[in-house]
Amino acid sequence: MSIKIENLCYKYMIGTPFEKTALEDINIEIKDGEFIGIIGHTGSGKSTLIQQMNGLLKPTSGNIYIDDVCITSKGADLKKVRQKIGLVFQYPEQQLFEETIAKDVAFGPKNLGISEEEVESRVRNALNTVGLDYDTYKDVSPFDLSGGQRRRVAIAGVIAMEPEILILDEPTAGLDPRGRDEILSKIKEFHDKYNLTIILVSHSMDDVAKLADRLIVMYEGRNVITGTPREVF
Repeated sequence: MSIKIENLCYKYMIGTPFEKTALEDINIEIKDGEFIGIIGHTGSGKSTLIQQMNGLLKPTSGNIYIDDVCITSKGADLKKVRQKIGLVFQYPEQQLFEETIAKDVAFGPKNLGISEEEVESRVRNALNTVGLDYDTYKDVSPFDLSGGQRRRVAIAGVIAMEPEILILDEPTAGLDPRGRDEILSKIKEFHDKYNLTIILVSHSMDDVAKLADRLIVMYEGRNVITGTPREVF
């Protein structure tokens, strides 16, 4: 799936003394199957931008198109959009709550109304995709895993929804070097295998530059540079 953002602006707390422009004049095009890295310092607007992409936040002005369908128009089916766009927040393992890994990963797909067989197939595929063997880990409690493994379970929960676009907000935050490398490696393998659109948000330029086809550099709410890693660096 492709994404096109035109003249997007987003302001917090409009009409109050605390009004703040978080995003200003954002224009971005992301092609189907691209691996995009969004980089920038804390407070540059990265997380706010990706929350616009699946309709969690509505822009103050401007438009967002997913495969040429405007999701910011009145009457847009945001539920359908969110099924197609998987968003993994920072520290997603904090949202794990089921007693076993398989049940946690199955939570989202079960709400889609699909068969039990299809749910199990998706859970198996998602866990194997993130490097956790289904038969070995399905009955293990998420709370008996390392931090990096819990992070992978949380990502598997989004993958099991079979999104057409996968957005990850700082997926390696707080992990040790080994855990970070394992997560990034699995994300890259997933992209190469399924050729879906991936958007990876990070403050680590080195990590993103190794993976992404193109980079979007955010600074004070603007996308100031867009290009290949070679062009940006």
